[in-house]
Amino acid sequence: MKVLKSLRSAKRRHKDCRVVRRKGKVYVINKTHPRFKARQG
Repeated sequence: MKVLKSLRSAKRRHKDCRVVRRKGKVYVINKTHPRFKARQG
């Protein structure tokens, strides 16, 4: 999982990427390609 300042580029890396908020943190998840996971902050 990558930790990034901004998830703008992370969510555009693949068409299945979704932006999700969990416990006050913002995540990018991808069920088909888990290598595209990212977290903000």
